Order: sequence, then C-alpha cells, then structure tokens
Amino acid sequence: MNKLLDDHFTDLPIKPDFSGSALGYIDNADGSWRTNHYSIPVKGGADGGAFVTAQDMAKLWSALLAHRLLGDEMTSRLLTPHVEVNDKGAHYGYGLWIQLNAKRHVFKYHVMGYDPGVSFHSAYYPATDIVSVVCSNESDGAFDLMKVIEQKAGVSS
Repeated sequence: MNKLLDDHFTDLPIKPDFSGSALGYIDNADGSWRTNHYSIPVKGGADGGAFVTAQDMAKLWSALLAHRLLGDEMTSRLLTPHVEVNDKGAHYGYGLWIQLNAKRHVFKYHVMGYDPGVSFHSAYYPATDIVSVVCSNESDGAFDLMKVIEQKAGVSS
C-alpha cells in the first residue's frame, strides 16, 4: 500500500514540516485579511486539526474503497447510512456524510471540515468513480469550489 506521507497532527504555532502548507486567512468585515493563527485550536483533535494534502486524501479514498484499510464487512458498515439528517437525502454513516439521490441511491460519500481561515471538502461519487478533494486556506473556500467541480463534472445532485 502507498503510505500517506504528508498528513499529520501538529502543535501550533509550529509550522508543519512539509512543503505545501499555507497559512489560513480570515476575511474581515471591512475587507481586510488576517491569519487564523489565533482563531483555531493549538492542538488538533477528534473534531479537526489534521494537516493533509489533496493527494493523500485521494489515496485514502482509494485504499478505503479497495478494502485495504478495513475488511469487507467494516467497509460496508462505514459506507451504510445510519442516521437520516434531513428529507433531502442527507445521511450520516460512521465518520462520513452520505448523500442519496431522488431514487435513494448513493450520490456521494463526503467528508468536510471548516475552521476560521481554513476549509476542506472531499467526496467520492460512486456512479462516476470520481474523487474530488478541495483544501482551502479560506473559511468558505472549499464548499463553493466543490459545487462548481460537481457541476462541471456532471455529478451535481
């Protein structure tokens, strides 16, 4: 299995020791910008704080879907909707969101994370076998870009 090389948790203010990391930026109401240095937890935890590259997230999807991370039964359990979130097809599995289409088939599996000055969204679309990963150093950067990617790829719900 290809190892994930650029993902880890780190204490701030220590800059992660891999290239490609960026400061997060917050857009202030007056149009100015500031870093998110004092707006996020110093230590990452269960609710976020991991540093990951888009390439490593794509590797994670690949390994998960090929049953290289978990056995068949556990992978199936992970990818099964367990909690209905709303009447628009949104469900929660074990650690990921599951969006069903109008026919109640899985449209996408996705994970996301947002903090002041940083956002992340990644999805796998089973019908097209497309993986999308967006890492942004702005609070709202990932969500809007993900929607555009879905429209351009023809996989929007």
